[in-house]
Amino acid sequence: MGEQPIFTTRAHVFQIDPGTKKNWVPASKQAVTVSYFYDVTRNSYRIISVDGAKVIINSTITPNMTFTKTSQKFGQWADSRANTVFGLGFSTEQQLTKFAEKFQEVKEAARLARDKSQDKTETSSDHSQESGCETPPSAQASSVNGTDDEKASHAGPADTFLQSENNKLKMALTQSAANVKKWETELQTLRESNARLSSALQESAASAEQWKRQLALCRDENDRLRNKIDQLDEQCGEINREKEKNSQLKRRIEELELELQEKETELKDLRKQSEIIPQLMSQCDYVSEKLEAAERDNQNLEDKVRSLKSDMEESKYRQRRLKEGLKNSLEVLDGKIDGLQDLRRGLSRLGSDS
Repeated sequence: MGEQPIFTTRAHVFQIDPGTKKNWVPASKQAVTVSYFYDVTRNSYRIISVDGAKVIINSTITPNMTFTKTSQKFGQWADSRANTVFGLGFSTEQQLTKFAEKFQEVKEAARLARDKSQDKTETSSDHSQESGCETPPSAQASSVNGTDDEKASHAGPADTFLQSENNKLKMALTQSAANVKKWETELQTLRESNARLSSALQESAASAEQWKRQLALCRDENDRLRNKIDQLDEQCGEINREKEKNSQLKRRIEELELELQEKETELKDLRKQSEIIPQLMSQCDYVSEKLEAAERDNQNLEDKVRSLKSDMEESKYRQRRLKEGLKNSLEVLDGKIDGLQDLRRGLSRLGSDS
């Protein structure tokens, strides 16, 4: 039946630098096919990868091997027979996980095959020891010095085994030849695909250049439009600032008008108070006249004169206080009138400026 692929994936192949044993050396320029093969005849497993006509991985899996994930998309294993370390870089973490799981599965199968082979060998050795005995010296001499017929009769089982192994090798060689033909077909297909991809890549490069030119034109147009937008935004900002100034001036005018109305109301109240002042002055004069008459009438009455004098002093004191209050009120009224006149002049100037 020969060797058959049981699992296939694609990955970038690396090998450890034989000089430094630290750095990775790419074994393929691009992602290549990496496959697990099972040899029914030998009951063995191999990882094989071919880049064009070059075999870059030919690693027989043994139970002692270990596949290690060193990152989310990279894994490696050491092959003591090939005296190197292989590394695989996958495009996705899922591909790496599947490959690692398959490696563990194949490693376990190789261990079982080894154990089974050891059991068969031990069983065969035990049977030969139990059923056979030592060859007598005469028989040994006969086997050494005997004729060709005797040699052929003694060597029969070995020839059968060699013939069986030869048949197996022929079958493996036939299967390898078939695999080579299959790989040659796949190689030819890959070459044709590569040619198609190269043509498509050239067309894509030409299209990319055209798109780059169009992109450059679009970027220039975009820059011009952005500059225009910036200019318009600046103009809009100036207009908004002027509107804001006008709004502030309108609010200020309204506040001044309200303040003017309050001042006019206060002025009316002061005018009403100023109309009462002459009456108060006349009352004060009348009181003074009465006091003077009382002084003339009560000159003979000392007690009454004392009380009248005290009353007169108190009235004079009140009168002085009243006059001072009236004087202060007149000064305050004059100041407020002057302030209102200044306010009116400011409003008139503000109205003429706006």
